Amino acid sequence: FVGRALRETGAALKQASGAEIFTRHRPNMIFNGTKPFKTNDTFVAPSSSIIGDVTNWDESSVWYGAVVRADSGHPITIGFSSNVQDRAVINTLPASVDTMQSGFPPICHVGHYVSVGAGSVLVSCTVEDLVDIGEKCTIMEGAIVESNTILEPGTVVPAYARIPSGQKWGGNPAKFVGNLTDQEKADIKDKAEKIHLQASEHLLEFLPIGSNYVHLEELEQKGAGATQG
Repeated sequence: FVGRALRETGAALKQASGAEIFTRHRPNMIFNGTKPFKTNDTFVAPSSSIIGDVTNWDESSVWYGAVVRADSGHPITIGFSSNVQDRAVINTLPASVDTMQSGFPPICHVGHYVSVGAGSVLVSCTVEDLVDIGEKCTIMEGAIVESNTILEPGTVVPAYARIPSGQKWGGNPAKFVGNLTDQEKADIKDKAEKIHLQASEHLLEFLPIGSNYVHLEELEQKGAGATQG
């Protein structure tokens, strides 16, 4: 309790003095010697966590509070222009599991142009290209979600289930809702691309070195204006 009080008091004094406070949180963390891979145009939010053997393809994004955790020796891949939205969690089965009941290794693969909705949980599953996963969905180990698919918010895909291509599913457990129209299929890619554009703006605004110099420039401009006036 005393230690917490001292930390909070110190933080308050720093803030009052105008000093910028940097968080100790590390968005990208090496685990067992394996560092997450991301490209220059991958947006990783400062409050997200990407741990271990994770590969982020070009134009992908991991948003605020999301966790992508590959700390059990099984890799995770996030495809081109795919997004993991706020507070979503992607992980794999424990290291003690070498092979799933399906005979495949317990990796987690997220394809291209996939939107993983906020608060969703994915565990050692395969999501093919062009899939829209709604908010707070759950996809369990061994499940396969084929391409051009929409999962309604709150959908639960049980372990080793298969969601066929070109369909919309929803409910707990997931049930068939209907076939997708051509427009609904096109909207899946459009949504992923729009989120990428939004992520690009966040990537440009995020300054790892802080933003004190921006405030200093503003003060200097105000001072110069007052002198000239």
